[in-house]
Amino acid sequence: MRAKEIINKFYASDFANDQNLVKSFFHKECVLHWNSRNGFMILKYPEIDIFFEGTRQSYDHLRFEFSHILEDGNHVTVRYTLHANTIENPDEEIVLAHFTTIWEVKDGLLYRGYEISQLADDKSVNSDSFQEQKI
Repeated sequence: MRAKEIINKFYASDFANDQNLVKSFFHKECVLHWNSRNGFMILKYPEIDIFFEGTRQSYDHLRFEFSHILEDGNHVTVRYTLHANTIENPDEEIVLAHFTTIWEVKDGLLYRGYEISQLADDKSVNSDSFQEQKI
């Protein structure tokens, strides 16, 4: 399976409810380098597993709206807006943040990630720059 197909399958999965997400998609030696509003973090497999456990406890549903998906060999770059329905209010979808991530795929699994995220605001949500692109 091509790297882009693996990434598409990963983002199409049920992040908010799949207890096997990390086991199914992440290499045991995975490292995610993430620049977020909380600063720079390095997450290895155990921390990624804990992160997704928290995601399952907080969100009823997550939806990804992509503007770019670019493949170069075993690297895939994605740019997207993350939408969510919280456990507390499952009927209302909110925009959480914008992300750009470069994934390296190894052995059919996510091996290295380089991610930057920014909280969404009214200006960015309405920007043409983040409108979904048909790929």
